[in-house]
Amino acid sequence: MMIGKGLIVGVFTSIVLSLCTISCCKVQVDNPLPDQTPTPLMLKVPDHFPAPTKMLDNPLTVEGVNLGRHLFYDPLLSANMQVSCASCHHQERAFADGVPLTAAGVSGKTLERHSPTLINLAWADQGFFWDGGATNLESQAFGPLTHADEMGMSLVTLANRLIASEFYVNLFQQAFAEKPSAQGAAKALAQFQRTLISSNSRYDSYRSGQDLKALSAGELRGMHLVKQKCGTCHSGELFTDNAFHNNGIDDDFTDDSNEWIHRGRYRISFNPIDLGAFKTPTLRNVTRSAPYMHDGRFKSLDQVLQHYRSGTKHSPVTDRLLYDQNENPGIAMSDKEMTEIKSFLEALTDDIFLNETNFSNPNKK
Repeated sequence: MMIGKGLIVGVFTSIVLSLCTISCCKVQVDNPLPDQTPTPLMLKVPDHFPAPTKMLDNPLTVEGVNLGRHLFYDPLLSANMQVSCASCHHQERAFADGVPLTAAGVSGKTLERHSPTLINLAWADQGFFWDGGATNLESQAFGPLTHADEMGMSLVTLANRLIASEFYVNLFQQAFAEKPSAQGAAKALAQFQRTLISSNSRYDSYRSGQDLKALSAGELRGMHLVKQKCGTCHSGELFTDNAFHNNGIDDDFTDDSNEWIHRGRYRISFNPIDLGAFKTPTLRNVTRSAPYMHDGRFKSLDQVLQHYRSGTKHSPVTDRLLYDQNENPGIAMSDKEMTEIKSFLEALTDDIFLNETNFSNPNKK
């Protein structure tokens, strides 16, 4: 999930999948299991949530999610068999990793972007990675799997490793009635990640009407302040519009190193207005997912709020949503309002999500 592969992902994925399919067809699976019909899985969507994005070409099944969960935590998916998806996505940190830029990949090199949280991805419909460089979770998986500094994996080797595992042969047969493949692994990982729903915070108890006293007076004032001052981008019950904005943390976008990774959404869209624009992260569990921004530059919510109050940089591409009526960049906030906003953000913490055993490593008892 970490580095936006951008333009090359779609074309690259098609080529790789074709090669992988051809390669996998040469490998024989001994004694395949009889066909089984996977069990459809319906997401439990809270009444106050919108409908999730439909994925008709990869419907959720109990077996597919179970396979994806095992793959998510398995270092078998990396070249050196020491790095898994979970190496950079820790459940207790809302599936972020707690460091600005990780060096946990197979090369040991520091990556260019912060590991994002994995929350309510079943509603994400405008692309993945910080710059939207992958259309869906299925294609997104090939980015970290194959990146030389992340998991460094050959997809042919991945398929062959899975085929050599009786355990995974059985799980793939149950999930997809087919032998293991890199394409199937990506589909299963996507299914598992779509089940990572956070909807049990104190705010949700208040919002659903289950406990109208779940929020204190200060938290309620903070809730209204978040809707008033942050709600244009951190909108709705998901607390994100899943869109891309230049939020004024930089005003120079001339660095074209590392495949234009510092140019934000522009490297995907080639639209000049997207220079320095990055995806809006959700505010859910935000007190557990520090540091913040696409490069993890802010260690605390105080630093984030201070940026919006007095540090927002003007540039021709700074989002106009961040300007006041006098055309000054930034969001006016008093110290008291900042305290109340932080108080409400704590109420978005979902301890059930952070400790849900169905999301945790299945190999740990």
